[in-house]
Amino acid sequence: MQYNKFWLFFLLLSAEEHSLEISNNGPITTGAQATVHASLRMKNDSVTSNWYHFNWIYAPLILIEKSEQQFSSVINVTGEFPGTFPVSVWVTHRNCWLCRPVARNVTVLQITEFITGNLTIAQIEDSRLITRDSSSSTGTVTRISFCLHDPSHYFKSASFVYSWDFGDGVYQITKEPFVYYNSSAMGNRTVHLKVVAEWEQTGSIIHERETVQKTGDFTTALELLDAVKSINVVGSRETHVMENLSLSLHINGTPPLALCWLIRSRCVPLEGEECRLVPINGSCYTLRHSFRAAGRYCLSLRVQSGATTLQTYRHIQVWPPGIHPAVFVLLCVALVSVMLGLVLYTTFRSNTQQKDLVEVADFDFSPLSDKTLSSHSESGCGQICCRSCFLQSSQEAARESHELLHSFYKPVKTYTV
Repeated sequence: MQYNKFWLFFLLLSAEEHSLEISNNGPITTGAQATVHASLRMKNDSVTSNWYHFNWIYAPLILIEKSEQQFSSVINVTGEFPGTFPVSVWVTHRNCWLCRPVARNVTVLQITEFITGNLTIAQIEDSRLITRDSSSSTGTVTRISFCLHDPSHYFKSASFVYSWDFGDGVYQITKEPFVYYNSSAMGNRTVHLKVVAEWEQTGSIIHERETVQKTGDFTTALELLDAVKSINVVGSRETHVMENLSLSLHINGTPPLALCWLIRSRCVPLEGEECRLVPINGSCYTLRHSFRAAGRYCLSLRVQSGATTLQTYRHIQVWPPGIHPAVFVLLCVALVSVMLGLVLYTTFRSNTQQKDLVEVADFDFSPLSDKTLSSHSESGCGQICCRSCFLQSSQEAARESHELLHSFYKPVKTYTV
């Protein structure tokens, strides 16, 4: 009696420290087998015991196989009729059959008379097959595939025929579970597929070979969007530290668009979520960024429109604070031009002064100039008394130079015949 009280107390305590998980791999078709798996988990690691028993309720399903381990149990069941059937399990301690369950749970198994499976949509980009939810892009090849759900290999000896209807008047029949589709028109499509499976098996009554056939109808929505064709970046490729660089992005694609950009010292492919994601409702976007350090950077851009993705890169040179190299070159060119102009002006000015000196010398050699100079000197000295000494010395110097020049001058006589 004390032993049973101990186990009752232990089970009441352990009911709050256990959890039971249960799952199945349905839905399945009639005649196929489904697997139901139950697993007991401890909420407290201090509870350790291997005295557990799994109790199943699966009627009206037919049990094919059952296995049990320390903390789990698996059963395989089948059904001959379509419907939704609950399968429940509870766990008790093996040494206390009349005690409350440690844990319990239930799952629902769906059985249908049709073929089970689903349709998937994938798009071929750069020789890669990329799975999409329900959207694809125009002008690119889209692969629509049928995935048969047959966990017990019930259809292993069956032959299949697939009839495709793409919703735009195009039909196709194949023996493969996939088809390639390409459309240049945007819009929504509803793809229909009818699958027919046929095989032979031995009859249960007369034991003769008979043909068995099962069918299945499947549909999926296909949204065709305009692909992103190009990304045009307009703006300067150079900037300075702490200056606001503004770039204008022109995207050739149908909105809404998802822009993802990242600036690093090198160009990197944007495959994850490490970039800055910006939703765009139009085809233009202005990107602004300021750099804190000088160097050469790379702007990585990725634009996604529905099912298509396009990446591009742009290099940016960041200079330290100061005069821009282009401005420095312009200043150097201006300085050289000014110096060259001064040299030309000085040369031209010196030639002009030499020419003026020659003309004055020719003018002074004439006798009239001597008289004019003498009379002008005398009148000047008479009018301005304070400068008499300076003018007399200048007159004497002019006379000496005139006499020297006059000695070399000889008149030339001209005779006319």
